[in-house]
Amino acid sequence: MAAAVLAGCGGQGSSGPHGKGADLPRAASTTPHAVSETSGAPPSGSGREDGSPPSAPSATDSAAGAFQGAYLRWGLDRPLAAPPAPPAVKPPLAAVWPPVSGLPTVIRRVATTDRVVFLTLDDGIEKDPAFVDQVRDLGLPFTQFLEDEVIGDHYDYFRRLREFGNRIGNHTLTHPNLAGKDFETQFHEICGQQEVLHDRLGLEPSLFRPPYGEYDRTTLEAAAECGLRKVVLWRAEMEPKGLVYRSGDGLQPGDIILAHFRGPELLDGATMTDMITSMLREIQEQGFTVARLEDYI
Repeated sequence: MAAAVLAGCGGQGSSGPHGKGADLPRAASTTPHAVSETSGAPPSGSGREDGSPPSAPSATDSAAGAFQGAYLRWGLDRPLAAPPAPPAVKPPLAAVWPPVSGLPTVIRRVATTDRVVFLTLDDGIEKDPAFVDQVRDLGLPFTQFLEDEVIGDHYDYFRRLREFGNRIGNHTLTHPNLAGKDFETQFHEICGQQEVLHDRLGLEPSLFRPPYGEYDRTTLEAAAECGLRKVVLWRAEMEPKGLVYRSGDGLQPGDIILAHFRGPELLDGATMTDMITSMLREIQEQGFTVARLEDYI
């Protein structure tokens, strides 16, 4: 099943090119209350005003690293710079689909001049405990788009990642190409996953990523019915040989980056933490740091 899902989470159709081969350096080695993933409201009786759980790093500190020298542990040459404070007024959305009243806005990047990019991780195939340590040590912000079929009974792993302030979005139940399918099918895939995320994690996400980046107006209508307000695509994608781009040859301020929960069997022997380290090096080399997407949209 994992191999079948890998064949298309990103990189095909409207999602951008696929790289081949591997060139990843090794790094050093009860039902909760519903939580809105828009407001980020925490479970009753705990949390912060920004909606992050009490143990999560603040937006300003999230990329500074929880432990001095942690970047060396994970094979980085220097710490990941802390992002700017979240903007007091969120920047305009760089909409892809012409905005229609009542339908989610489709975005591929954020219209900001800040030297920040946004990391998103899809599906949930790999559940590497070392990645939890890496996220904690580096204070790495990202958004998780989860798919039920590959997670099964392992939602606690993603709950742990959310405790560091990393929000969760909807990526359907079984990862089909939604474009062209009837409303009932799309509604089942999208709303079904909303129900799973509510039942398993107590969440009501507002962000949706369509599998393969493929969608149509029916997708937007079904997503709206399910309470989703933004469809998040991407401009850059992390492949085994490095970042690839839908256009141009480098990162731009406000780019959304797609990566996946992947392990050695799907990364030609590299681990997920190797992949993340390689990606962060590229981000640093291009003069950017990583910010939390929900602070900007």
